[in-house]
Amino acid sequence: MKLVRFLREGKKAYGFIEDGRVYGLDAGAFFRVAVDKPEKKGKGFGKDEVKLLAPVIPSKIIALGLNYRAHAAEFNLSVPDEPLIFLKPSTSVIGPGDEVIYPSHMSHRVDYEGELAVVMAGHAKDISALEAHKYILGYTCLNDVTARDIQGRESQWTRAKGFDTFSPLGPWIETTLDPADVRVETLLNGEARQDSRTSDMIFNVFEIISFVSKIMTLLPGDVVATGTPPGVGKMKPGDVVEVRIEGLGGLENTISAVPGKTGG
Repeated sequence: MKLVRFLREGKKAYGFIEDGRVYGLDAGAFFRVAVDKPEKKGKGFGKDEVKLLAPVIPSKIIALGLNYRAHAAEFNLSVPDEPLIFLKPSTSVIGPGDEVIYPSHMSHRVDYEGELAVVMAGHAKDISALEAHKYILGYTCLNDVTARDIQGRESQWTRAKGFDTFSPLGPWIETTLDPADVRVETLLNGEARQDSRTSDMIFNVFEIISFVSKIMTLLPGDVVATGTPPGVGKMKPGDVVEVRIEGLGGLENTISAVPGKTGG
């Protein structure tokens, strides 16, 4: 099932997509779809009648560094013994079709990093890898946009990763995806730049969720980004970046030199 947030006639709502149409859901039902299958109410809306937003606005984004073996090798870095995590603010989230704002006043090298992201359904604290799947709502695409020049000169990654618009998310949450071995691609202006599979991850999705839950409580709607494959590279204003995940879909955003209107 594809879960969405959408904008229609100036109002934001939760919903799901079925047979190419968007149906509304209340917020409570949105996070209970694993237990209660939602019912279609009315005729729904065509995709051209709504604007898809980021499928959630999380309280926090927990992201991983160096979680693909080939990506670690790309930078000649050792494979970590445990997940290397950092936080991105909720204010960095934008949705499909929204603009990533290039912060040229501070950075001259901004990179794409396509990733599989996990969206949480329930409160998760001190859980095991074996039970982690019970707390997951589904999966979506994320572009962990990074000011690489800032990251290279600072030991903390908050500024490099935390600019407004630096976490494109969407286009929806796929609830039935098996994350063990899916293809993750990033295209820059239609050309493939990243192409790998989640089977190359050092730590799998469930190990990551368990690890993070032993540090901080994961809340419904929180997002855990699982790391990027090799092939990261720079973007410039005017570029179009698409993150594609097998069995899920694609997330496309344009890079802009000036502030644009985002979906919220």
